[in-house]
Amino acid sequence: MAKRPAEDPDGEQNPLKAGQRPTQTDNGDEAGAFEDEFEDEFESEDEIFEAGVDGRPDEERELEEKRDAMDVDKKTFIPGRDKLAAGESLSPDTSTYEMLHNLTTTWPCLSFDIVRDQLGDNRKAYPATVYAVAGTQADNSQKANQNELIVMKLSGLSRMDRRDDEDSDEDEDEDENAEPILETKSIPLPSTTNRIRARQFPPQNSSKPPTTYTATLLENTDVLIHDVTAHLTSFDTPGAMVTPQQSKPVATLKMHRAEGYAVDWSPLVPQGKLLTGDNDGNIFVTTGAEAGKWTPDTRPFTGHQGSVEDIQWSPNERNVFASASSDGTVKIWDVRSKSHKPQVSVKVSDTDVNVISWSRQTPHLLASGADDGQWAVWDLRQWKPSGDGNASTTSKPQAVASFDFHKEQITSIEWHPTDDSIMAVAAGDNTLTLWDLAVEFDDEESKETAGVQDVPPQLL
Repeated sequence: MAKRPAEDPDGEQNPLKAGQRPTQTDNGDEAGAFEDEFEDEFESEDEIFEAGVDGRPDEERELEEKRDAMDVDKKTFIPGRDKLAAGESLSPDTSTYEMLHNLTTTWPCLSFDIVRDQLGDNRKAYPATVYAVAGTQADNSQKANQNELIVMKLSGLSRMDRRDDEDSDEDEDEDENAEPILETKSIPLPSTTNRIRARQFPPQNSSKPPTTYTATLLENTDVLIHDVTAHLTSFDTPGAMVTPQQSKPVATLKMHRAEGYAVDWSPLVPQGKLLTGDNDGNIFVTTGAEAGKWTPDTRPFTGHQGSVEDIQWSPNERNVFASASSDGTVKIWDVRSKSHKPQVSVKVSDTDVNVISWSRQTPHLLASGADDGQWAVWDLRQWKPSGDGNASTTSKPQAVASFDFHKEQITSIEWHPTDDSIMAVAAGDNTLTLWDLAVEFDDEESKETAGVQDVPPQLL
C-alpha cells in the first residue's frame, strides 16, 4: 500500500481512530461561527458508497495493491536448483524454527558429535543444554599445531521469540529467554581432524559420572583416543580443574598407512570397540580392555576397490558392521570371519557412496547417500550372498525408497532416533532436507507438491 503524504506541519491534527475521516478546521477571523458536529462529511450519498477504508475508492486501492504485489517474487526458492541474483542472499525464516542459535569456532570444523548427557531423552523444556565435541581444520600445514579437539557445553539455548503469535503464552517463564552461553575446553591435536566420534560408557558406580571417550581420525593417519570425562565434568563442577595429563590421549593408534574418514564406536560392546577405515580401502577393528588399554587388530578387513567413505556397526548385532566406498558398493561384514572378507557386497550406485545410516528402530533398514545426489533406503533382508563364495550379489536389489532431489553429492544422512520414517539428508548444495517416508508416493501428486513442481511429497 502506498504511503500517504504527510499533513501540513504547521497545522496540528489529532490522530484518527478507526473509521474516522479528517475534518478541515476553520481558522478564519469570523467570530461566533457555529460548527455542526453532526454535519455529514460527504457531500453526496454516492460518495459514501465510493469511499474505501482509507478515504479512496475501493477500485483505486485494489489496483494499487495488485501493482505492488506484482513486485514480490512468490516462487518457492529451492537451494541447489534456483540461483541467487547479484546482491541477493538467503536468510533463515525464523518462524520455521522452534530454536535457532549460531556459534563460531577459531578454525573450521569438518566433523563434530553430540555427547549424551543425563538430562533426559525427548526433553522439551527451555532453555536447552547440549554437550558436544568437534575437531578443527587449520588452514595450512604451517599452522597444524593450532589444531585442537574442542569439548563444548552450550547452555541457555532459548526458543524463538513468539510474542507476536496469538497462541503464545503471556505467562511464559522468563528463564526461557536466557542468553546463550558457550563454554569450551581445548585439547591440542597434532594434525587436522577428518572425523571425530564420541562414545559414553556407564559408570562403575552411581557416585561417578559416565566415562566419555572420543576417537579422532587425523589427516596424518593417526587415530587418537581421548578420555574427556574430566573436561565435561568441569563444566558443571565449580572449581574443577583439568590437568595437562588429562588432555593427553589414552591411546595413539598407527595401523593406517593412508588417511581416512570412516569412524564408528560399537553401541553394544561395554568395554569399547572401534572401527576405522582409510583411503586404501582397509578397515581396522580396535578393542578396549577394562584396564584402559586399546588393542588394534593388525590385520585389516579388505574387499573394497576404493576408499572407505563411511562405516557403521549394526544396532542389534554386536559382530556385524557395514561400510560404504567410493567403488559404489555397500558391504556387510562379520568380525568373527577369519578371512576378513565381506559377507555381502552390493553395488548401490555408479558413483561414490559417501554415507550410510543404519536404522536403530528397524535394523533391517539401511540408508545410503551417493556422489550423484541420490539417496536410497535398502531392506537388508533382500541382500543375499551369492553361492560362489565371493560374497557379492549378481544384481542390484530394488531399493525400498529412492530419491533424486539433491543436485550435489550427499554428505550426511541420518535416521530419526525414535521414528523410523523420518530422515535428515544433507548435500553439497548447502541444504539440509527432512523427509517422511511414511507418506505414500503418488505419481499425480508427486508432480507438484505445495505448489512446487518436481518435489516429492515425502519432502517435509
